[in-house]
Amino acid sequence: MTSRTVGGAALGAALFISGAALAEDAPKLTELSPNGADACFGRVYDAAHLKAHPHQKVARIFFYYGHDPVSRPNEEPSAMSDAAYNGFLTTTARGATKPEWAAGWCNKEDASDKASGMRCGMECDRTLASLKVDDKGRLILSNVQPDVYLDAGAEEDLGAAEYNKQALGNEDDNFRLDPVPADTCKAEFARIDPIDPALGVPLRERLKPDQPFCYGRDYDDAHLKTHPGQLTQSIRVFRGPIELASFAASGDAANWPAGADIAVSVTTRQKGAKVTQTYSCQGEADQWRCSASSKMSDFACDISQKEIFLKRGAGGTMMLANPNSALAIIDLCSKTADGKTKSDDKVYRLNPMPQSACTP
Repeated sequence: MTSRTVGGAALGAALFISGAALAEDAPKLTELSPNGADACFGRVYDAAHLKAHPHQKVARIFFYYGHDPVSRPNEEPSAMSDAAYNGFLTTTARGATKPEWAAGWCNKEDASDKASGMRCGMECDRTLASLKVDDKGRLILSNVQPDVYLDAGAEEDLGAAEYNKQALGNEDDNFRLDPVPADTCKAEFARIDPIDPALGVPLRERLKPDQPFCYGRDYDDAHLKTHPGQLTQSIRVFRGPIELASFAASGDAANWPAGADIAVSVTTRQKGAKVTQTYSCQGEADQWRCSASSKMSDFACDISQKEIFLKRGAGGTMMLANPNSALAIIDLCSKTADGKTKSDDKVYRLNPMPQSACTP
């Protein structure tokens, strides 16, 4: 949850829609793909090249023009149409174990000029790269921005030192990539987020719209002793009769889990009293994004921007991420709730429990 885009997740559905609106009108780039098929260009730099270019961070780079090689059906089927993002860049920095990636929509800089150059744009009027194919069919990627994998405004948010650490180097531009089979790009993009069979089916399939569930964890003294910053002694995440009735009355099962209410109860070791907060969820990539709701809540202020994230864990568990003090450990209406969580109450691995364990 930093300024760095995590696995492309920052490319939300709204951005997909805005990108699609531009890409639908874009001409097909026959320079990249004369026959209209997906095209792949890539290069893996050897040790000699990297030694000669000490300020180049990129060790592997691939550019894919065509259909989305990254997304797969997960918590929410992709909202992208074939006309949405059509340019995908992935690079692996030297020493890194996994690639990073970004997507954009690519078209002619001047649609009325056949000799015009090509540009791939991103959200917020940013540039992914400028494109040119040389007389040998190699792709020249230029104007690659140092912050291509960072959020807009990251330099100010991170500070100069951390920004320079996360951004690309000053020699990471003007890449010359060879044409390679499309399957090569697909294999490279598959390295970004490998499918883990241990995670099982997405939460939207595991958890049914008309069925209750209960997940939770009780932390023993030994755990709390080794996590002195953790306030949570007991936590429950559940949908019970109230949440089921709410969805039955106004929810749309065809768009599950959009609009699903969940309840989160927390008991802290300092106060000892159980506090319950309701959240309204929607599917987003491989997680549920849940905003705090005033319905059935102990807090009355506008807390809609307080969010938690649910993801499937290995072995039937559920992961709850609380990056921004969005659990009712403290009063969500207080000024201190605006800051980042500074304790160990950030990520929880929850186990399935009988519904009786979540009874208020």
